[in-house]
Amino acid sequence: MHSDNGYPVAALIMAAGYSRRFGEDDKRLARLADGRTLLAATVDRTRQAFAHVRVVIREEDDAALLGLTELGLTDDVALIRVRHAHLGLGASMAEAVAALGHDTALGDIAAVAIVLGDMPWMSREALTALQRLATPDTIVRPCHASRPGHPVIFGRTLWPELEALTGASGAREVIRRHPCRYHEYAMPDGGLFHDIDTPTDLSRGAL
Repeated sequence: MHSDNGYPVAALIMAAGYSRRFGEDDKRLARLADGRTLLAATVDRTRQAFAHVRVVIREEDDAALLGLTELGLTDDVALIRVRHAHLGLGASMAEAVAALGHDTALGDIAAVAIVLGDMPWMSREALTALQRLATPDTIVRPCHASRPGHPVIFGRTLWPELEALTGASGAREVIRRHPCRYHEYAMPDGGLFHDIDTPTDLSRGAL
């Protein structure tokens, strides 16, 4: 799937974290009302909008237990297993983006959408609209009433900086360094602003 201006975007679903705010249970395994795991639902919604999806999980994770194998993973929806998830989101993102850059199937990709693995209520329409705004040189993020959401799309020019991330801070520092490249776009879709932090959040649905 290409955006209207011709730039193809890949989705990178970050799902290697430990979700300590969720409690003792693995948040990724939480079941939605339809029986799917939280992670599987997010992956399924993401692949409705993106032609190329990579799911980032820990090296030791069981893909079947996470509900991923039942999705029928293909070359266009594949796993990236990271070794340094224990070091935080930044470390996982660096490892995953480096894998994207070396993936020959993604050689023409102009940008990557960083998707959180706990956002099952994003709409296909919103994700598609966001892709249309992507370029190889900019950072694109949805917002609503000054509230930033996800996914955040990074042009390929910025991937080397993502690959240099460490620790748990994610890509905030990359955004901070490039105010002229950073663009927020108003989007009404509540699913872009609603991730799952606690078991109670599961029952609330998209805002």
